[in-house]
Amino acid sequence: MATDMDRTVVVGVDGSEGAQRALRFAIDEAAAHDWRVMLVHGVDVGLSAADPYGGGAVLEQLQQAGRTALDTAAAEVVKAGLEASTKLEVGSPAYALIDAAKGAAMLVVGSRGHGGFMGLLLGSVSSACVHHAHCPIVVVPKP
Repeated sequence: MATDMDRTVVVGVDGSEGAQRALRFAIDEAAAHDWRVMLVHGVDVGLSAADPYGGGAVLEQLQQAGRTALDTAAAEVVKAGLEASTKLEVGSPAYALIDAAKGAAMLVVGSRGHGGFMGLLLGSVSSACVHHAHCPIVVVPKP
């Protein structure tokens, strides 16, 4: 039985160069297969959420940055003539992507995002997605 998700490519969006490469790959695949594109951004606030002196302001800023990244990516998807939806989740970006991609045709992530360990070939979010995704996954590497 077909569902909307089995005709959807889910892509992680955070505004990084890796996410831009993943978005371009996802758009190309969606166009080739007549799929929809779901853009997902996870806001990981970490310990700042527990900060009584500004955690709320930090969360609002991170959510706004996420919305901006999603809106920019959605505009690219629409410009390519494809249907786009967006999802902003507070919590683990990896969990947000894994959960959103349940039943999807494909999950696409960049190999590295905005994380702090620049020397790693595979970031923590893409690594978690590789190990736990419930659908085919593509990790788009640096050129």
